[in-house]
Amino acid sequence: MADATSVLDAIPDEGRPAVEAVGLGKRYRGDQWALRDCDFTVPAGRICGVVGANGAGKSTLLTLAARLIRPTEGELRVFGETSSTPESRARVAYVTQEKPLYPSFTVAGTLRIGRELNPRWDEEAAQRVIEMGELPMGARVGSLSGGQRTRVALALALGKRAELLLLDEPMADLDPLARHELMGVLMAEAAERGTTILVSSHILPELDGVIDHLLLVQAGRIRLAGDLEEILDGHRLLIGAADGAELPAGTTVERRVRGRQVTALLHTGEPVDGPWESSRPSLEELLLAYLRTPVKAPVTAPDREAAA
Repeated sequence: MADATSVLDAIPDEGRPAVEAVGLGKRYRGDQWALRDCDFTVPAGRICGVVGANGAGKSTLLTLAARLIRPTEGELRVFGETSSTPESRARVAYVTQEKPLYPSFTVAGTLRIGRELNPRWDEEAAQRVIEMGELPMGARVGSLSGGQRTRVALALALGKRAELLLLDEPMADLDPLARHELMGVLMAEAAERGTTILVSSHILPELDGVIDHLLLVQAGRIRLAGDLEEILDGHRLLIGAADGAELPAGTTVERRVRGRQVTALLHTGEPVDGPWESSRPSLEELLLAYLRTPVKAPVTAPDREAAA
């Protein structure tokens, strides 16, 4: 592998991705690697879904991007920078699964701290999230439900007016209506201000129609990375008779037999012929097929330019 620094430094300052990794790895103790040999880029202005099973390395990846821990090997650059400075920290907001807030502070006091610590504070954006949940400004954070505390944490993140939002399972404590409302807020944030958002989630349907970029993390490695539409276009969902023809050429991600019917997900950029009902998979169908299968070799979206 080429030296990570030389590869990333070759990219001009203008047009750098929001997040870029080369050979990224994080080892916590002994030979236990949370991430290993990760290479990916997330273009600026995208809403990127970070998907994977528990323990796959999603939280570690987001924590690395937030500069709360350092990589063991390789590099992770955020807006072209590898180190944390006051200026770079101002460009990033991170909402963890734990959502650490001061329980003795009121909602109003929590927002006031956010306002005092962030020179680019957007009071209107923060208040909008609070008002959507009808949270009393005088209530102490410790008395709030999990979903209400999530709203306060997201209000702080949006009020910071960061250029990169890192959200680790942000909607897990929210009911379906609240998740829908806040996903709408995040989409508007990306569309209106060009904010880059990395959001991890176990609730696959909530990502459909929201994300436009994908990172699939499996067993500490990046198995899929790239533009969501290109990834979906590079796969075919096949349905046919179990005793029918062999699967066509391509990488078989998953093959499932139920009675007399076989369903298969094929990784191929070519049209599929034969006695198959062929369609482009949905995001949920794609992700479930990959999550149900063990990691073999890292897989990326088909190279359209090379195939042309």
